[in-house]
Amino acid sequence: MEIKKTNASDIDALMRIRLEMLRVVNNVKSDAVFDKTLVECSREYFLSGDQTTVFAMEQDKIAGCASLSYISVMPTFDHPTGKRAHLMNVYTREAFRRLGVGKMMVQFLIEEAKSRGVTEISLDATEMGHPLYKSLGFSDNREGMNLSI
Repeated sequence: MEIKKTNASDIDALMRIRLEMLRVVNNVKSDAVFDKTLVECSREYFLSGDQTTVFAMEQDKIAGCASLSYISVMPTFDHPTGKRAHLMNVYTREAFRRLGVGKMMVQFLIEEAKSRGVTEISLDATEMGHPLYKSLGFSDNREGMNLSI
């Protein structure tokens, strides 16, 4: 299994696996049509967003994908660079599950974040993904609050 950073030439494959992941995670029927804004904004984000996305490749097959979105905030004592990241869309296709694919992708992204001076990685875990993140050292966090607007 090889972990490969994606680039603009991977956009069509990125969009296919992102929409597949959204269908699976959100239990959306395979013939459902996604909101045009969601699709267009996802495409634009992959092409120009401050992010690193990886594919797990088994020869010429995409086994999974994962993304790390970079966020800059005001530096603090705990985070002197102000550089943080949010882990998203960690997805392994069914045929490749329970083989350590997700773990390899997340470990790769953690190292990528460190190389960029990131001091904290956040994520929103599904029930299925929670044990993976715990095994990699992520802890449950009840410090923050959110406002959806």
